[in-house]
Amino acid sequence: MRVIVCESADESADIVAGQIVEATRKKPNLVLGLATGSTPIGVYQRLIAAHQSDGLDFSGLRTFNLDEYLGLPADHAQSYSTFMNEHLFHGLNVARENIHFPPTIFPSHDPETIRSVCDAHEAEIRDAGGIDIQILGIGSNGHIGFNEPTSSLASRTRIKTLTKKTLEDNSRFYGPDEEQPTMAATLGIGTILDTKSILLQAFGAKKAEAVKASIEGPISSFWPASALQLHPDVTFYLDEESASALSMLDYYRRVRKNEGKLRG
Repeated sequence: MRVIVCESADESADIVAGQIVEATRKKPNLVLGLATGSTPIGVYQRLIAAHQSDGLDFSGLRTFNLDEYLGLPADHAQSYSTFMNEHLFHGLNVARENIHFPPTIFPSHDPETIRSVCDAHEAEIRDAGGIDIQILGIGSNGHIGFNEPTSSLASRTRIKTLTKKTLEDNSRFYGPDEEQPTMAATLGIGTILDTKSILLQAFGAKKAEAVKASIEGPISSFWPASALQLHPDVTFYLDEESASALSMLDYYRRVRKNEGKLRG
């Protein structure tokens, strides 16, 4: 696990987007795992610029989003499909058939049918060769995707009930007359751990406790992102505030400095 403390969210976005651009040039049919929320928007802006200003071809890119709200149609203003269209897909030449979201529509709602449809989504990921790079954010309660506290560390794509904390954190996106979804489809922690490389960004003091628990705490389902300690290629890109609670902060800075010397 690498911990990079950036001077700003912009520096983090530059680094993460740069890695994705480089990977796309090397592998035009890259499989990219995507996240929603304000955290990755800077990365998405830079990917759009790489296409529109620098001519990078994303027509072979295949994407899998982490999660989607249950009960919202894809064109709903608060759906993650709408978010991704507005913040990324409208500016890239990604083929629509290469864009994937976890399933939210089922022939029936009996458990076996839901499990079968979610298993089929897992098979889609495997058939694509697995996710090459997974972009992550982190919730203030340590969730990744919508894998809320107490989620199995071996979990796969499934339906999750959202915690009160997550609902409170996301309530700012909903008006007083709008009904906020309380359930979502999400890739599982086990699915995330299967990805080849993970790039997690976190900004702001409200993420500091979750960041510390995930990087320096014991591996626990109560802090789902702590499972990332088990992954061989994961990097946290933090700002000063989100890194402020880390007990080994000075060490992480020294590691980054020494890595720079080795590359130089």
